[in-house]
Amino acid sequence: MKNSLRALREGHGWTQGALADQLDVSRQTVNALETGRYDPSLPLAFRISGLFGRPIEAIFDPEG
Repeated sequence: MKNSLRALREGHGWTQGALADQLDVSRQTVNALETGRYDPSLPLAFRISGLFGRPIEAIFDPEG
């Protein structure tokens, strides 16, 4: 699934590790999300959405 997680993270000046800490996941999970190798669970998608203050569909594109 295509997403804008990397751009959002970089826009906040966060490392993958810093984002991982805020989401309570591993840095490897953040990397896998950013590269599209892993689709987030619904609870994780909601945490990401809340952290960035954007709707889930503005971050994740199921068509991509």
